Amino acid sequence: MSLRIFIPRDSGALAVGADEVAAALVDQAHARELPVDLVRPGSRGLYWLEPMLEVDTPEGRVAYGPVTPADVPSLLDAIVAGGPHPLQQGLTEEIPWLKRQTRLTFARCGIVDPRSIDDYRAHGGYRGLERALKMSSDAIIDDVVKSGLRGRGGAGFPTGTKWRTVAQAGRGQKYICCNADEGDSGTFADRMLMEGDPFMIIEGMTIAGIAVGATKGYIYIRSEYPHAVEAMNAAIEAARRTGYLGEHICHSTDSFDIEVRVGAGAYICGEETSMLESLEGKRGTVRAKPPLPAHKGLFGRPTVINNVLTFSAVPYILDGGAQAYADCGMGKSRGTKPIQLGGNIKHGGLFEVAFGITLGELVDEIGGGTLSGRPVRAVQVGGPLGAYFPRALFDTPFDYEAFAARSGMVGHGGVVVFDDTVDMAKQARFAMEFCAHESCGKCTPCRIGSTRGAETVDKIIAGDRPAANIAVLEDLCNTMKFGSLCALGGLAPIPVLSALTHFPEDFGLAPRRLQAAE
Repeated sequence: MSLRIFIPRDSGALAVGADEVAAALVDQAHARELPVDLVRPGSRGLYWLEPMLEVDTPEGRVAYGPVTPADVPSLLDAIVAGGPHPLQQGLTEEIPWLKRQTRLTFARCGIVDPRSIDDYRAHGGYRGLERALKMSSDAIIDDVVKSGLRGRGGAGFPTGTKWRTVAQAGRGQKYICCNADEGDSGTFADRMLMEGDPFMIIEGMTIAGIAVGATKGYIYIRSEYPHAVEAMNAAIEAARRTGYLGEHICHSTDSFDIEVRVGAGAYICGEETSMLESLEGKRGTVRAKPPLPAHKGLFGRPTVINNVLTFSAVPYILDGGAQAYADCGMGKSRGTKPIQLGGNIKHGGLFEVAFGITLGELVDEIGGGTLSGRPVRAVQVGGPLGAYFPRALFDTPFDYEAFAARSGMVGHGGVVVFDDTVDMAKQARFAMEFCAHESCGKCTPCRIGSTRGAETVDKIIAGDRPAANIAVLEDLCNTMKFGSLCALGGLAPIPVLSALTHFPEDFGLAPRRLQAAE
């Protein structure tokens, strides 16, 4: 009987040698004439243990990590003999970091073979679509509304409301667009799902198509994600071969197909109208609203635009889980949120949990504090345009309204940790510099304001009339916030103003403070 061993194909695992570990395993197994069934799933999200190798046993999968090629001979010795090993983490499902999660969106990630549609179905896949094919459009949308699902890309707009608007937009061609242009620093959940459970994204988009009367879908992926592009294209082909995409899905009267489009890596194309411009073969610039994409979107037709995490939540909801999904979370933030822990953190990775967990719990308990061992000074939540939170605000629950009340945003769920050596004035400058680099240039507040903002922060850091220049910077931030055409220019002031508010000592005084800390 062969050993069934799992080594992730996830980009994060590949970056630290997963392919080399897999090759060493195959070589060692061949030399020992040991039959091995090697499966390459996605990652479980415990990135500090990658490459993490798992072995199927009668009791469940047993994890070992982080594994190097040099560890493989002793690992095989221990696995065959049933003995201990220094890298053994015990039963995977019993690892406290994983056991504490509520995995709905990531329930299969790291478990199923992302290239096998049979494996996906064996773990509950396509049950939501099969149920949706028996329901009316209104009934499908009612389930999504009942679940309380809000867009997981950052804005948090109610998904059911968006779908209903497109469904009621008359007949004719409609589109489903999945925004997989995951450009926020410290975020990787979309990539993990595309590489680890791509059929779930396809299923969610197909359900959306049936619900609103769309027959064509596009997945817009940034060019920096070649492994995700490959995984999605392979899954789409498999879905077509087995009748889950194309004409008359599952022998029904509904038809739906999906195509992958690769963007050039412009951050602005994460904004939905810029993405539509790029999909149409144009330069990625922001469109003025109205009209909204739900009325006039891709090629001028009604279009549903959601991100990867939003579409991936839909199969569970349609598989009879609408109320169970709504029962998770707090306030108007229902369901679970896949949170990505990164930066200077001991235990970085993907942690899915119901809305309501506090920022302090995430950083101190789940993340284990800083990797450097120094005190946590600041945490940025929501990508490069998110607010910097000091420890005094670590009681903030992970909730759309709670973060907004403290001038922050949940965004795509990226949490980036900084220790006490960080210079917050330089972080504020980075926000303006980033906006200047990534601006599409269509509106003046964003295009010019971000450049002037970086220059003004430079003056403050240099000690050039700091009080006067801080007043100029605050005024500039207000102009960008209320005058920009889209969220790039409108949100760039958030990290700047939060740094000014919570870390005023760094603006002009940073060298003295950092020398004292050292």
